[in-house]
Amino acid sequence: MKTHSDDSNAQKLRVIIADDHPSVRMGLTAVVNGEPDMMVVGEASNGDEAFDQCSTQHADVVLMDLRMPGTDGLEAIAKIVAAGLPVRAVVLTSFDLDEDIVRALRAGAKAFLVKDSTRTEITDTIRNVHRGEQILPPRIQSQLGKRLQREDLTQRELEVLQLLVKGCANKEISSALFIAEDTVRSHMRTLFQKLGVNARTEAAIEAVRSGLVHL
Repeated sequence: MKTHSDDSNAQKLRVIIADDHPSVRMGLTAVVNGEPDMMVVGEASNGDEAFDQCSTQHADVVLMDLRMPGTDGLEAIAKIVAAGLPVRAVVLTSFDLDEDIVRALRAGAKAFLVKDSTRTEITDTIRNVHRGEQILPPRIQSQLGKRLQREDLTQRELEVLQLLVKGCANKEISSALFIAEDTVRSHMRTLFQKLGVNARTEAAIEAVRSGLVHL
């Protein structure tokens, strides 16, 4: 016989928490379960577990950490979308890097929240995403706008940028990539223009801040 509690739970939004830190999962679970209209139906510590939970728990929304061991959040979201699962992904991360935002949205994420988001921001986002909206906080919208205004870097420019961030001089970059120093200088000028900077140090800082290069 169905109880009133069964009927009540059947009407709640079903949420999965995917994060490799138990304390974060515990905190998010408390936030979600503290709302009368939603409940946590599964937890995962990596992307593979998250996909399995989304496949079996008939969830509505998954809060997905980007940085997890093994299969990461981006890969898990892409698998969820490719499998045609109805669950909607909200990316929750400590890093509000614009490159991560772009990659997450391309993978199929419907919202992006940093982990210092308030309880209300998190729960409102879950509800709005379940209604079919795409949610980006103002500070992330601003970063995304800047990212989309900047031209994409070529593979060679990314290679040069990676070596620049490591502290390599033009001669060292030339040797490592088997290209002339004049070519390196040409790439540097283009990089400065695309990144909106005027010096090597500024380029390195912007590369790391924007997620183009990971240390």
